[in-house]
Amino acid sequence: EVQLVESGGGLVQPGGSLRLSCVASGFSFSDFAMTWVRQPPGKGPEWVSTINTRDLGTSYRNSVKGRFTISRDNAKNTLYLQMNNLKPEDTAVYFCDWQGNRGQGTQVTVSS
Repeated sequence: EVQLVESGGGLVQPGGSLRLSCVASGFSFSDFAMTWVRQPPGKGPEWVSTINTRDLGTSYRNSVKGRFTISRDNAKNTLYLQMNNLKPEDTAVYFCDWQGNRGQGTQVTVSS
């Protein structure tokens, strides 16, 4: 059974930082690219970032480039998203995604 468990969200002021984690199980984590997706309140899901498995190449949506960093620890089956200089428009539920499978998500709220 595939399980993805996200954590690390919370309430943070604009300009603050958070580090999200996603622990994966039920598949060979090190063999697959992984993605972060977010769903802002009242909107549909939007892609945030993807990390490859072999070359660890990364890609980001334009609005988070230079502020977010995706990484992975294959030994721990864990995906990370370091989020710096957070903005109110980053408020969303964040999910890690493997081939359409997602966990319960973790809420990130950016507000003063």
